Amino acid sequence: MRQAAHAGVFVSFEGIDGSGKSTQARALADRLRAQSDNVVLTREPGGAAGAEDIRRLLVEGDPDRWSPETEILLFNAARRDHLEKTIRPALEAGKIVICDRFADSTRVYQGAARASLRPLVDKLHDLVIGVEPDLTFLIDMDPQAALARGLARQSGEDRFEELGAEFQTRLRAGFLALAQAHPERIRVIDGAHSPEIVADQIEAEMRDWLRARAA
Repeated sequence: MRQAAHAGVFVSFEGIDGSGKSTQARALADRLRAQSDNVVLTREPGGAAGAEDIRRLLVEGDPDRWSPETEILLFNAARRDHLEKTIRPALEAGKIVICDRFADSTRVYQGAARASLRPLVDKLHDLVIGVEPDLTFLIDMDPQAALARGLARQSGEDRFEELGAEFQTRLRAGFLALAQAHPERIRVIDGAHSPEIVADQIEAEMRDWLRARAA
């Protein structure tokens, strides 16, 4: 499925669990909102009523609750609802959509790190989603440090963190491989610095990208 043109800008944040991507997605949204109300901050899985219901099935409970194949189907069901109800209407209205995770997470979590199911992930994405972000910020961080941070949150949504450090290491490798394959879209940001320094770098990259897009 070929991606349709849209009036808005679609930005995603990716990274392993505990990397700080959610903090940075909020920070960028806050900084852009200081100059315009034309910004939508959302997340995956979730971002729409039905998708939020599916989120609880995915991020809570035993790590082995679902097979990788079932996870892929659940993530795509949530993403389709999110796309229909939140993302696509905002883009058509010319807004900047900032999304905490999108399809790259499924490519890495279910397509590479959890099982070798990338062909199934790509086929389902093409069939039922067919949209890619215009720009993706990948927050890169040491897996051990990120895992400690993620588990310390005690959010109750730590099903993937509980798969351990080896899994987080595979995730990081998968995300970096995606960034290497798609340098035109994915910007790798060092998440080891303070949140303020990371946010400054992301804001600068975002503004440079917007200027280049407008030129």
